[in-house]
Amino acid sequence: MPVIGLGTWKMAPEIVAGAVTSALATGYRHIDCASVYGNEPEIGQAFEMALTSGTVRREDLWITSKLWNDCHRPEHVRGALEKTLADLRLDYLDLYLMHWPVVHEFGVLRPENGNGFLTLEQVPLAETWMELDDCRNAGLCRNIGVANFSITKLNNLIDDTSITPAVNQVELHPFLQQKGLVSYCIELGIVPTAYSPLGSPDRPDPMKRPDEPSLLANETVVRLARELSATPGQILLAWAIQRGTSPIPKSATPSHQAENLAAAELQLSAEHMQALAALDQHYRYVDGTFWEQPGGPYTVKNLWDE
Repeated sequence: MPVIGLGTWKMAPEIVAGAVTSALATGYRHIDCASVYGNEPEIGQAFEMALTSGTVRREDLWITSKLWNDCHRPEHVRGALEKTLADLRLDYLDLYLMHWPVVHEFGVLRPENGNGFLTLEQVPLAETWMELDDCRNAGLCRNIGVANFSITKLNNLIDDTSITPAVNQVELHPFLQQKGLVSYCIELGIVPTAYSPLGSPDRPDPMKRPDEPSLLANETVVRLARELSATPGQILLAWAIQRGTSPIPKSATPSHQAENLAAAELQLSAEHMQALAALDQHYRYVDGTFWEQPGGPYTVKNLWDE
């Protein structure tokens, strides 16, 4: 899996094909997708054009997508994956993730109240996971993983199924370093993929708080960028890579895409890494409060097991 990927969350359908096309031309070979992002058909157009024109070969690409929460029942998993493959115009995925340890009623994309949820007792994560493994064995995906899983949930999943995820995609950046989770994943051979590595400043307004800190404007990050003749974004991505994680920043602009990709060549010293390590405040930009609904089974506490 190439260490830097292109994130496609929040990319509007009308711009995502151009963004993916420019990213592939720039040198990206790792593209992170998800059915719930609502833009996989357009991404599929970009893949088809790139593969048909010879810009890239399929075996050189790493394509990730994710199972949405309403398709956790075993009878719905394969159909969801097959729809993603059809939308992306691919024969297989390199990685298929369980997007959240949260379950909705089938067909309910975003529950508006507690009645739209199912509990993890009604639809255990292990049942969904075993069906994902069946999809892997059928050749629909080459690796399977999870996203937004705590150490507790990873432990339980592995204990229940004896199948270790290839990847755990979670929010990671200097304000939310999750050192214990990262160390645990690396020890078990699970690749920690870092979403929102730049702080996701363009995420939807309902997910923002008026007093939230800015990663890109942080004094330490800006100082290091100045010292190393880099951008603040490059400092954050280099930090993510050097601690053994795989960041997937979103960018639709070719110049920013090139800057992000070049961050893999930037070397931070031990002093630089220590300065960034000092910024940890366990601050989540994607805090999971949107899963808390009156009468529903999910809370921030039981989501993150903290």
